[in-house]
Amino acid sequence: MSYSPVIQSTINFIEKNLNEELSLEDVSANAGFSKFHFHRIFQNETGVSVTEYVRYRRITESAQVLIYTNAKIIDIAMNYGFESQEAFSRAFKKYYHLPPGHYRKLMGNLTKQKEETTVNEEHAVKGWILSGSNPNLYQMGIDQETVHKGKSSGFLQSVLVQSTDEFATMMQQFKAEKYLGKRMKFSGFLKASSVEGFCGFWMRVDNTLGDVLQFDNMSNRQIKGDTEWNYYSIVLDVPENGSTISFGVLLSGKGQVWIDELRFEEVDHRVATTNLDITFELLNEPMNLSFEE
Repeated sequence: MSYSPVIQSTINFIEKNLNEELSLEDVSANAGFSKFHFHRIFQNETGVSVTEYVRYRRITESAQVLIYTNAKIIDIAMNYGFESQEAFSRAFKKYYHLPPGHYRKLMGNLTKQKEETTVNEEHAVKGWILSGSNPNLYQMGIDQETVHKGKSSGFLQSVLVQSTDEFATMMQQFKAEKYLGKRMKFSGFLKASSVEGFCGFWMRVDNTLGDVLQFDNMSNRQIKGDTEWNYYSIVLDVPENGSTISFGVLLSGKGQVWIDELRFEEVDHRVATTNLDITFELLNEPMNLSFEE
């Protein structure tokens, strides 16, 4: 059984209620599971517990408020469900290794300097390639304001796009040698804004001739319009004759998509693959040559 829709619905519920009281009982009840069973499901899918997810999302959101507003630290702490400024400071320091006040001062200055020095510069991202039908119509980069966890996320956005026929991908490509015979999962968090075509994660395994062996671009579960952060995954087998693995995020048409906390990991073969069957059956003989059928 695939729990992806349940996880996505749960994360959407959490995101909408970050400023409210959220217990494991509340979240599991919304998902329709017992809290003990759902705890295992959520942690297996995302790598963290429900409680840890809620806590780090609140800390991440509070970090953005610290940098981009003048709100008092005590007010930020209360708004995100901490019983005191001291409790908030302890939790904040665990993730960012600085007290909230010092983080605000340091990161505020660094953010301002970065904005001043990167104006009109091309946004290159280490390890990532911008590709697609017409890559110069799109831009990829690092965003320190819209973040799921930590200090920054990656983004892909349209710049001069006029048609949904255009698309771009922010991608990586590497040798398949270490992963032959394994079932691999590419997952992470994605947020979309004003996407007119569709967006989503994608992953592909090719052989040495460039033939596609395994492929999924979420075309059967497209993300469109505006969405908050949510969790998505792709699971593919890497055949023994695999040569290259490629993955990334795809954006078709206008819009912007952010990605964060990506993971590439081996999973048990009991985990179902999401491979899209792009092959077709060869007929035994020609048919309908007169176009009368």
